[in-house]
Amino acid sequence: MMTTHATRSAEARETTEGTVYTVTGGDWDEFAAAVESADDERIVVNMGPQHPSTHGVLRLILEIDGETVTEARAGIGYLHTGIEKNLEYRTWSQGPTFVTRMDYLTPLFNEAAYCLGVEKLLGITDDVPDRASVIRVLLMEVNRLASHFVAVATGGMELGATTVMMYGFRDREHCLDIFELITGLRMNHAFIRPGGLAQDLPPGAIDALREFIRTMRKNLPEYDKLCTGNPVFKARLQDVGYLDLTGALALGATGPVLRSAGLPHDLRKSDPYCGYENYDFEVPTTDTCDSYGRFLLRIEEMRQSLRIIEQCIERLEPGPVMVADKKIAWPAQLALGPDGMGNSLDHIKNIMGTSMEALIHHFKLVTEGFRVPPGQVYTAVESAKGELGVHMVSDGGTRPYRVHFRDPSFTNLQSMAAMCEGGMVADVIVAVASIDPVMGGVDR
Repeated sequence: MMTTHATRSAEARETTEGTVYTVTGGDWDEFAAAVESADDERIVVNMGPQHPSTHGVLRLILEIDGETVTEARAGIGYLHTGIEKNLEYRTWSQGPTFVTRMDYLTPLFNEAAYCLGVEKLLGITDDVPDRASVIRVLLMEVNRLASHFVAVATGGMELGATTVMMYGFRDREHCLDIFELITGLRMNHAFIRPGGLAQDLPPGAIDALREFIRTMRKNLPEYDKLCTGNPVFKARLQDVGYLDLTGALALGATGPVLRSAGLPHDLRKSDPYCGYENYDFEVPTTDTCDSYGRFLLRIEEMRQSLRIIEQCIERLEPGPVMVADKKIAWPAQLALGPDGMGNSLDHIKNIMGTSMEALIHHFKLVTEGFRVPPGQVYTAVESAKGELGVHMVSDGGTRPYRVHFRDPSFTNLQSMAAMCEGGMVADVIVAVASIDPVMGGVDR
């Protein structure tokens, strides 16, 4: 017997084994009733929520006639973290620690969107130091590479192309090495903070980035050699997961799903943030409207990201990485100690030993947080998967009144049914892989 969250009633009857409850309601019962009245060839199957090709705990409810999918629905909520609600009980500065864990493949986009919103409410958008904005752009573009590598790797794995998987995860490791060098962590960084960054680039970061670019330029052509012209690969992806421009716009799809239908929509161009208007790069598109086009797009987007990272390195000039206002700036003078990364001892000695005012201020900032003027704001960034927006409301306190994210995985997942219905069961896996959803971002 299966129960769902949409339970309507539970009838009880006595048996020799005790009381038995029959629970009705929810999507499964509706399907089961419909199937009973249909012919024997139509069956309903659950793909997921534990399945290697559902990109996490995504449940796909498929009605199939032979090998053809006649109806497809997405069941979500199996990874619900309550992150948005938790933000209401934490200070504005503690927010990045939560939001970085939503879409765990694009943590730095989550942090950037959140912090841009807080800065807009504070009215300090123009006060964020240029060096901080350049490093934010640099980190987001490395993150775009890391996310796309996982999309290509997992998509290849689900098709049985294990070499693609090995290549993708090999190259993602290079991205994570950069993250670990700069932020101290491979993921869940909480490095982008309201007003700037947790700290500046460590020694050797620029040299490591230059070596990273060289490695990526050498490795990226391997995906073309292995996949782009491969007849088996093309046969599996071409005309699969088809969604034209009209459908993409109607469903609110963004990112590679929208650009594969020929529309060059990219927030970095249409509504620039963090100084993106000053960078020279292209917005690639295809007109195939299918999974193959989305694969080609992601490969080309990675090349464009490398162009932006190179420009970031050239733009970096000495300067602060946090706003000057001490009532907002988190006192994060960090140093590498025996336990990894922690507060600088010199900074602690200064606070504890020389200035009672600094100690009191540090205590208030850490325990209570800064106040944000009342108001509401929507800010958005171009994540690796599409438009990642945040709507936040402040009631003038030290904690958000409400924070809601428009996650691209959640919105793009709506297109799953349009891509899959009428196709084969095996093509569902290809279509979902081309959407590249991450359930951490969907369920939040």
